[in-house]
Amino acid sequence: MTRLFHWLFPHPLLTLLLAAVWVLLQNQFTPGMAVFGLILGIIIPRLTVAWWPDRPVGIRVGKMAAYCLLVLWDILVANVEVAWIVLTRPNAKLRPAWVVVPLDLRQPEAISILAGTITLTPGTVTADLSDGGHSLLVHALDTDNPDAVRDAIKHRYERRLKEIFA
Repeated sequence: MTRLFHWLFPHPLLTLLLAAVWVLLQNQFTPGMAVFGLILGIIIPRLTVAWWPDRPVGIRVGKMAAYCLLVLWDILVANVEVAWIVLTRPNAKLRPAWVVVPLDLRQPEAISILAGTITLTPGTVTADLSDGGHSLLVHALDTDNPDAVRDAIKHRYERRLKEIFA
């Protein structure tokens, strides 16, 4: 039974996500659309499973949900901070900086989530990933201490992602 389940649903969360997105794209809920969404949610991961042989296994869903809430909160706070900077500080007084963030993460999915998190948070953007995947180059809009930006990223985001993908 377990082997059949894993064969049918190689990525169960992706199946549910695809089904939900399909229903949301239809602009109205009908049982037929829900069933069709589930069919797509089963077929698409099954057809693409060959292209992700090293997919992460054992992601801690509860910790991922908490991480998502933390990122949403940080996005809200950063929006207010960046708006305040834009409205009150002239360009000549901005202190932009390039920050190299060394990575302890090795899973490509976790590194992508970290880079996306940094970019989604206003005031910072991930500009580059080193060839070996051992560091990110991040641009900060306004900081007087680039080391503090690096330490905040490592402590606030990377540490949690290591727990999620452990």
